[in-house]
Amino acid sequence: MSEELKQLVLRILIVEDDPMMQIGLKHTLSTYPHLEIVGVAEDGYSSVETATTLQPDVVVMDVGMPHMDGIAATQEIKKVLSHVKIVMLTSHTSQTEVVAALSSGADGYCVKGTSAEQLVKAIDVVHQGATYLDAQVAKTVIDQLKPVAPGGKTTQSIPPGTLSERELEVLHFIVEGYSNPEIAKALYLSENTIKTHVRGIMNKLLVNDRVQAAVLALRSGLMS
Repeated sequence: MSEELKQLVLRILIVEDDPMMQIGLKHTLSTYPHLEIVGVAEDGYSSVETATTLQPDVVVMDVGMPHMDGIAATQEIKKVLSHVKIVMLTSHTSQTEVVAALSSGADGYCVKGTSAEQLVKAIDVVHQGATYLDAQVAKTVIDQLKPVAPGGKTTQSIPPGTLSERELEVLHFIVEGYSNPEIAKALYLSENTIKTHVRGIMNKLLVNDRVQAAVLALRSGLMS
């Protein structure tokens, strides 16, 4: 394998306690040339140790597991490997579970039964630095992030004119979970230009990352 091709391959760790799900995930993901399954862990405790040893690019994490669940495992992995991206793959779609998973540091959330294409898209999206939400849980998260004060007014606001028209366009795509390369393609701009706009948005909104920018946009009613 050439050095260039190696750089394109994403190292994947699967964390799943169901043997049949393990087999299915390994088989499915292995059919994609840019994904390499480097290991499998069967519970939360072993996932932390395995991730530390193998240093994967992306972890596909189940939530409901014995000994230590996926939410706690995600927190532990992020403590020592903040650069590793984590996609939750679970049957849990309740607001409590979804918000807890994302609050733990998960970068993406997929529901079991999703298509292989959607799972691979989630892996690619989080690796590029964006957040991925399955359509089944997106509304749950948006509802949680849009608390409404008495009288129907949102609790946070962005003053008119804070962002330029182009920045508003970019922010819209950020809220939709697009990565920088995807935004660049959609707007026919270079990726460096998009990075500049993203930095500008974060500076003007006084936030530290794109997820906080998306949350503020939703809470303010600027994006619906």
